[in-house]
Parts: sequence; C-alpha cells; structure tokens
Amino acid sequence: MEFIQLFLDYLALEKNYSTLTITSYKRDLDDFVEFYQQEENSSEIQLATKNHIRAFVMYLSELEKSEKTVNRKLSALRTFYKYLIKENHLTINPIEQIHSLKQNKQVLVPFTETELNDLLNNDDFFPDTFEGLRDRLMIDVMYQTGIRRAELIGLKENDIDPNTLSIKVLGKRNKERVIPISTFLLEDLVNYNTKKHNEITLQCTNVFVTEKGKPLYDNLVYSKVKYYLSLISVKHKKSPHMLRHSFATHMLDSGADLNAVKDILGHSSLSSTQIYTHGSIENLKKVFNKAHPRENKKE
Repeated sequence: MEFIQLFLDYLALEKNYSTLTITSYKRDLDDFVEFYQQEENSSEIQLATKNHIRAFVMYLSELEKSEKTVNRKLSALRTFYKYLIKENHLTINPIEQIHSLKQNKQVLVPFTETELNDLLNNDDFFPDTFEGLRDRLMIDVMYQTGIRRAELIGLKENDIDPNTLSIKVLGKRNKERVIPISTFLLEDLVNYNTKKHNEITLQCTNVFVTEKGKPLYDNLVYSKVKYYLSLISVKHKKSPHMLRHSFATHMLDSGADLNAVKDILGHSSLSSTQIYTHGSIENLKKVFNKAHPRENKKE
C-alpha cells in the first residue's frame, strides 16, 4: 500500500492530475488490491505477476463488468507499474504483455437543439424555487459552454467576467481556459447569484451550491441532469457528458472551426475533438443527399 500512496502523490505533485482523476486511479487500484488479497493473502501488488492480472481480468468479466470498465482498470495498473519501473522499484513489468479488451465502438447520439430548447424554455419542468432555478441554469451552462461536470462543480463566482463576457474554467491537470458566454447567459448567472445570496446561507464561493450553501457533488449533478433530460427524450444516454457532446456537435453543425471547438472543450489533441464530428458528418450527408443535383437524377 506504501507504493500506491507514493504513486498517487506522484500523480498529484508531478503530473498535476486533478483530485477527481487521482480518486479514480485509487479506486481502480484498490479493486486490484482487494482481488490480490483474496488470491495471495497480501496487499503488496508490486509483487503481482502477469498471471494475477489475467486472473483479475477474468474475475471482472465474471462480474459482467463492461469492456470499458475493465480497460480503465488495466490502464490504471499500466500507469502504476510504469511508475514503479521508472522509480526502480521494479525491474519486470507484469502488465507489459496484457492487452486491452476489444470494445465495440459506440456512437453517442446527441440531443437535438429542439429537445434542449424545449427543456430549457419550459417553465413547467423546473419548480419555482432556488433549486429549480439552479438546475435549469446548471444544464444551460453545460450546454452553452461544453464544460465538464467537475468543471461546473468547481466554478467560482470570481471565474465569471462580465466585462469580457467569459468564464474561466479549471480543467483536467489543472489547466485553465477561458470560454466565451452570451449576454443572455451572463444575465441568467447574475439573476441566479442575486437569488442565491438572498436566500441561501453560503459556505463557499462556488457558483452552484446546494440549498445548504455547500458545493455540489458528482452524483447530485448526474442525477439532476438525467432526470431533466428524461423529460424530453427517450435516448439511452442521459448524462452531463451528453450535454457536452451535444454542445460540440451543434457547434460543428453550425460551421464552427474544429480547432476552436477543441480549445473551448479543453482537449489537448484534435483527435479527442474529432469524435464529435460524427453527428456533423451524418447531418452533412443528409444535406448533401437532399441538395446534390446528381442525387435524385432519374436514369
């Protein structure tokens, strides 16, 4: 367990990973520790072999964990053992010959502009309370800016700049970026903040807070978004990430530059942004098929 703590400290201090990312690494490593203890009555996973890791994969499969989940845990182990090799704590990497599971490529279907406008413009969906006002604005901010759930939770009042019509966001690996906002969104944020200060005893400077004035937390944001999106759509995926996906798709559909969308989303590489072009390509195909002079030509 000592090596795991050293590894987590390394991620925080040298790699500058976010608290959320480090927590995810710890959870995945703890799962392997628990499995290894059952196998060897020991928590010293630096002594594990490739056979232990293969058995772990089989164990996860028997629990009907998805390929994505298994691969994420393998990725955490790869990073962990790579660190041990780098620091000369190990000479043989036990996961070196272990391959990730093949995953079926999943195409995420974004929400349409009509669906999201129907949700955000319908007063009947949101209660006339502080919580209702907060939930609507929370969804609107994620859709209008494409920020991640963790970024929304961490947004501070002084991150909103009314002079430049922008918000400052602290993203992955503590990288800051500035995202433009509309005058309408700024007005909604100002009105919300006024109501918040008048009605809530605040215990933090976060923009979005609970009714007790504390910062929001992951499960609350997820459950709220899922509930409200279920009111306007039967799509399978209803998560904060789908608001981000919808934002990117609608921006690209409207002709936004791919590099500009990349910068707004806070992606480190263009390949990460290109996954959102699927919806735009499908939309382009429809326009092409409808408009091209050869498409409907009769022989």
